[in-house]
Amino acid sequence: MPGTPDSPARGVRRVELSTTHPEPIAEFYAHLLGWVLIAEPDGAFTGWVGDRLALRVHPGDPAWHVVFAGAEPRDLDLGAAVDQGRVLHGPWAPRPRPGEPCWVELMGEPADDDYWAGELGWQVRDPDGEFTLYDTGTGDDRRPVAGRLTARGGWTCYFAVPDIAAALAEATDMGGAVLIGPQAVPTGVVAAVADPAGSVFALLEDPPGWGGAWCATHQAHA
Repeated sequence: MPGTPDSPARGVRRVELSTTHPEPIAEFYAHLLGWVLIAEPDGAFTGWVGDRLALRVHPGDPAWHVVFAGAEPRDLDLGAAVDQGRVLHGPWAPRPRPGEPCWVELMGEPADDDYWAGELGWQVRDPDGEFTLYDTGTGDDRRPVAGRLTARGGWTCYFAVPDIAAALAEATDMGGAVLIGPQAVPTGVVAAVADPAGSVFALLEDPPGWGGAWCATHQAHA
């Protein structure tokens, strides 16, 4: 069954990246973000920060896939999905460590909000806004789980880094391209980067929690 306000998706189960040549792309992210990289039997590569999976890179057409934790496994629009299991990344998970996913943001339209609210049981904080937060939780304990920015591009994953300038220099040295930033926004100091195969991701400097500065807003919004 889809998520409901009484049983919402509370975070991300895992993030996946499909790409034509997984090994060099997985190595790019592992060097940039400090992962332990493991080659899987199916040709995929998994990047780990301690005991938490940061990213699974597997063969396929280039695309990001955000998999949210929920009761009923299913595919969603824009390459997203729901799977059973523990939330690894989200507003109730431990603070993101360097190299881990620390936020997800939908590049979409306000008209998309009802779909994600209906599928995942989220509340839309600023309907029809240029930007809105999607909140999850029950009762008074509602926290930002994702954002939606009016733009085109689907889901974007942010990764935590301790020094964004150093990370951007390293990404460029390894064949990536800086598309935006670094710049200060309400989330924190962010930058958008394309990996050597052209897939776009974001970096967030030293986030205090899931969603960067947004993690503190649940108290004011409750």
